[in-house]
Amino acid sequence: MTIRVNRRAALGIGTVATAGTVLGAAAPASAAGRPRAAATPAEAAAQVAAGYAQETARAGGNWQAYVSVANGSAAPLVAVADEADRRIEAYSVNKIAVAVAVLDKVDRGLLTLAQRVDVTASIVIPGGDGIFSLDGAYPSSVTLGHALAALLTVSDDTAVRLCGLVCPAAELNQILVAKGFPNTQVQPVANPNRFYLGTSTPRETHDLLRKLVGGTLLSASSTAFLLGLLRSPIAFTDGVRREMSSTERARVATKAGWFDTARHEAGIVFDAAGAPVLTYALFADGQAGAGDFGATHPAVQARARLGRVFLTAVAGLAGVGPAHRAVVQRPSNGG
Repeated sequence: MTIRVNRRAALGIGTVATAGTVLGAAAPASAAGRPRAAATPAEAAAQVAAGYAQETARAGGNWQAYVSVANGSAAPLVAVADEADRRIEAYSVNKIAVAVAVLDKVDRGLLTLAQRVDVTASIVIPGGDGIFSLDGAYPSSVTLGHALAALLTVSDDTAVRLCGLVCPAAELNQILVAKGFPNTQVQPVANPNRFYLGTSTPRETHDLLRKLVGGTLLSASSTAFLLGLLRSPIAFTDGVRREMSSTERARVATKAGWFDTARHEAGIVFDAAGAPVLTYALFADGQAGAGDFGATHPAVQARARLGRVFLTAVAGLAGVGPAHRAVVQRPSNGG
């Protein structure tokens, strides 16, 4: 079931007036400004659809998205399907796919998280996002687990190249195709161990996340490792997780991507017991402030408000599928 509300409807030029009209629900489009816990998955989907319409219209630019809400034993309700099959540059959101391919090789015994990869001066991307470009002392080496942690938390750009040392572009793409993601592909370059982060679609990114939490993409240990990184306190907090407490943030696994005018984010909201209850893939570009990679960018602000809508709408609902409990992490004072 799809809630057919988009930015055109929010601007008054679409054919559907509100999510509530489609579903026969009580929640009008304006409910996005008054987030509240939904009584049913259909009502939650309506609130999410209305919030998406409102916030994307407010931010402007181009949006492509796919968002679903868990619906008991039935298939998830599709709250948003906005150009969901358009193949676009995914930028750092595709670091999830890179990690999946690497961990697939770990699951098959071809790699281990404990093996080391060399960090040489030539492999470091000067000025790139992350921590390796800040070290200032090379060569060094780190474990593959460390490289993946940097890849998915602080979105380290050099960590992409470190992953390429153990999973070349051609092999990486083959792994993703075999797992059912022909549009989620990195872009090879002349060096077989390097690549640009490539493309995906909102639907494929959403489905990859759904398979991950469903336990059909990786082993249980690799799934727990990957989700632990995406849910960690140092994972991306400027977007969907911004207006949340630390406990609420631990219920959201998320990965953002930013380059040029694009500001993307995809992830999963879990219920209090750790079962996935909402999955989102939000891709945006063309908004004002192309040089602003901080929390004040219009698309990032829209995602922050949507994060609150997402979390509140599903607050009273139970997720579906295996439970993935967050590992409690607290600040330390050293010692």
